[in-house]
Amino acid sequence: MVRTVPLSKRAALVIAQLCAVALCLALSVLPVRAQSGQTLQQVKTLVVDSLGPGKNDDLLRSYLIRQLEKKGGYTIVDDKSSADAVVKGSGEIWIKSYEATNWRSPRNNRQAVYSGFLSVEVIGRDGATLWSYMATPYKLIWTNIADELAGNLVKAMVAAREQAADPFMSAPAMHLAPATLHGAGATFPAPLYVRWFQSFHLSNPGIQLNYDAVGSEAGLKMLQEGEVDFATSDAASPDVRDLKLGTGYWRVPVVLGAVVPAYNVSGLSEDLRFTPEVLAGIYLGKITKWNDPEIRRWNHGVDLPDADIVVIHRSDGSGTTYTFSDYLSKVRPEWNDKLGVAYQLNWPVGIAADGNAGVASAIDKTPNSIGYVELVYAIRRQLAFGSVRNSSGVFVRANLDSVAEAAKDTGSATSGGPAAITNASRKGAYPIATYTWMVLPQQISDGAKRAALLAMLEWVLTEGQKECSALAYTPLPRVVTDQQLELVKTLMKPASTEPPAKP
Repeated sequence: MVRTVPLSKRAALVIAQLCAVALCLALSVLPVRAQSGQTLQQVKTLVVDSLGPGKNDDLLRSYLIRQLEKKGGYTIVDDKSSADAVVKGSGEIWIKSYEATNWRSPRNNRQAVYSGFLSVEVIGRDGATLWSYMATPYKLIWTNIADELAGNLVKAMVAAREQAADPFMSAPAMHLAPATLHGAGATFPAPLYVRWFQSFHLSNPGIQLNYDAVGSEAGLKMLQEGEVDFATSDAASPDVRDLKLGTGYWRVPVVLGAVVPAYNVSGLSEDLRFTPEVLAGIYLGKITKWNDPEIRRWNHGVDLPDADIVVIHRSDGSGTTYTFSDYLSKVRPEWNDKLGVAYQLNWPVGIAADGNAGVASAIDKTPNSIGYVELVYAIRRQLAFGSVRNSSGVFVRANLDSVAEAAKDTGSATSGGPAAITNASRKGAYPIATYTWMVLPQQISDGAKRAALLAMLEWVLTEGQKECSALAYTPLPRVVTDQQLELVKTLMKPASTEPPAKP
């Protein structure tokens, strides 16, 4: 019997919007700005702003400054007028669990195990984002997690600075007629979309952008019915079961993300490892206890409880569900036979909740539960999430690097964007990764809306890519941005009676 969490769609939408707004505010509101000609490679001196009002922010800031000077070779100054750029952001540290240090007296000899994140943007002189990143721990931390997070972030920053060329392009300045755009769809990238649309509006004050995070399937249906100007989806193919998008639309990949198995099991001293067999078994109702032999087999030494597993899944038509089921269909024939791939599934077990925010909230409130959510929702909710065994037999944890690794073999893409990247073959690839797409009609009669929509897409594929990583989303591979920019340029040509040729 499938039960439903008593959470209305409106409530789930509010939760998703609040989550997105909180993420945006944490990274600060930027002034109206022009597109940037400055690059990270040109930055030598930095001001490090306050990282917020949290109890660990001063600690994180002090270690970040130390690492920027020590490992990054940057000069840190207090006067913004003398700096090349400003570092803004937020961070949190929390106790994840406790580990016994003396097996003879485990209750009296426990050491805290920490987790956390450090999220920053490097803001150039003109107020534009030059680079962003969210650092998370590479391993379990018992001591100085603030230093670990700061070190991981600066290591990534130095690597980006030392690239031969800036991987991100700048969007050309545009003069657009006032217009209002309304989009709807995926909750998976909703925090990033809110951030993007805020930034695009600051650069183009005449363009108003509204977004409803109602789920991929609902957003696509709203687009078909003419209720919105564009939709968003995380499904590699929009034509699943009863939803057939047809040929009158363009699908443009805009960012990469990860679906993670998040769980709420108290007392665990380390992160769990999941195999495809375990994930499929749990969601098919075959593995019902946390101490099941198949889970213990891959988690030696972990004190798993003899407790029933509470399974949580999506109730709405979801690209996150599509990605999760696409992965399991590729690796478990039984899953493909019984449930298949779809936005919505006929779940044999579990509790249903609306949206990524709703699932994350349900996991947080439900002891011994497990659910699948986009990475940033797990991090911001401080949920534990496990590594997943990939096609190379390696257990990989989702982060910016492992998602980027999954997309490295993307190769050439069609006009609908690249294919699914679940179960990617590279050794370091996280296996439940996906592109997420914006979907727009090929024919748009309102000239101002058409120009604004295409300009927004061009901005997302250029300037917008610099803002992804602070929210734990992975920028597109350059080969994909190049291909999609060519498509956008084709669409920007004056409208004709014939639809534009596919690249």
